[in-house]
Amino acid sequence: MHAIDVISRKRDGGELSREEIEFFVQGYTQGDVPDYQAAAWLMAVYLNGMTNRETTDLTLSMAHSGDVLDLKDVAPFVVDKHSTGGVGDKVSLVVAPLVAACGMPVGKMTGRGLGFSGGTVDKLESIPGYRTDLSQVEFRAQLGQIGIVLTGQSADLAPADRKLYALRDVTATVESIPLIVSSIMSKKLAAGADAIVLDVKTGNGAFMKTLEDAETLAEAMVRLGSQAGRRVVALISDMNQPLGWAVGNALEVREAISTLHESGPADFREHCMVVAAEMLILGGKADDANAALTLAMETLTSGDAWHKFMEMVEAQGGDVHYIEEPELLPQARLIEPVPAPRSGYLASVNAAEVGMAVVDLGGGREEKGDPIDHSVGLIVHYKVGDLVQKKTPLFTIHANDEEKLAAARERVLAAHTFSNTPVHRPPLFYRRIAAD
Repeated sequence: MHAIDVISRKRDGGELSREEIEFFVQGYTQGDVPDYQAAAWLMAVYLNGMTNRETTDLTLSMAHSGDVLDLKDVAPFVVDKHSTGGVGDKVSLVVAPLVAACGMPVGKMTGRGLGFSGGTVDKLESIPGYRTDLSQVEFRAQLGQIGIVLTGQSADLAPADRKLYALRDVTATVESIPLIVSSIMSKKLAAGADAIVLDVKTGNGAFMKTLEDAETLAEAMVRLGSQAGRRVVALISDMNQPLGWAVGNALEVREAISTLHESGPADFREHCMVVAAEMLILGGKADDANAALTLAMETLTSGDAWHKFMEMVEAQGGDVHYIEEPELLPQARLIEPVPAPRSGYLASVNAAEVGMAVVDLGGGREEKGDPIDHSVGLIVHYKVGDLVQKKTPLFTIHANDEEKLAAARERVLAAHTFSNTPVHRPPLFYRRIAAD
């Protein structure tokens, strides 16, 4: 069997056998298939798709390209959550400690930024000293000791995904349902979680632009997770505007800290409560949504979620002074509020354009391996439906380069549109999908 034959079969719209998928995935993982051939195969999949059977085979092959964790000896039942990626999505920074503080162990291996979507690992690395490279031994030990881990993907777990994930980001093959399903679920299966809440974004700032595509993706992941013996629920949420106010790594960490102190944007706080409630239900800590939401809110109000976040940061080597005093986190040299060009109701904020503006400022990656400037980003001051007065600050740019600041100013101004009449506020969530 040869890699070029697997590439050409998929290029021509053929269905790959389990053996062909296994050959290609393991070959790429071991270095026998080079990046340029993997890139060609990714594009063929992007253009021609995969059947449900192919997607399942790809996911399982990626999950078993390395070790598969069994956590039963350190935590009898572990929950996890995953977002398909969005602009301003710092949900894990709040939800993971919140759920763990409720007595439900959370073991999460998370990723770096993909496209215009910021990664949780990149945000956490804004905290000096915070380790995102825990070994399996360290992962297991910390989960058993404090009930929470938020780390990058272990080199030993789903290594095929780690390589393909980075390659997709720079080959314009991110928005592919089979590739997204296999990437997400291979990590989740390998990391040993018993239950998973999937936050599937839809809208202009998501990889799934339409509700129909988001439902297709969510249903595929729920089906695959159920087949693998996991409890899985998917929530389809809106990404037609940034989530919360902050977009950019250190800025989002500061907003998460504010939310853990019962402050922060209302939309972001509510989003976190809903996701946390689903995790608590799957984990058996609450019988229904009302009980779960009550438990989550009480845990946030008591300060227990904040203390669990502190405990996690300290356990992973982070300097807690930087989260006790968030103004110590990386700050950009240039901070410019941009006034609203007119009065009116905010009709839209194109999340994708906001996300790309942050990438251009240096807060994301244009090429595989690009460094991240944790200090740059944007604060949007209004949500869709808000009444805006001319010349009041519409958004604030945090930059370290004058030219990049100017470019971001024009791009993000163009991303805002206004209406003379009241505008309907979009929902936070559209649908919940669970296994039959």
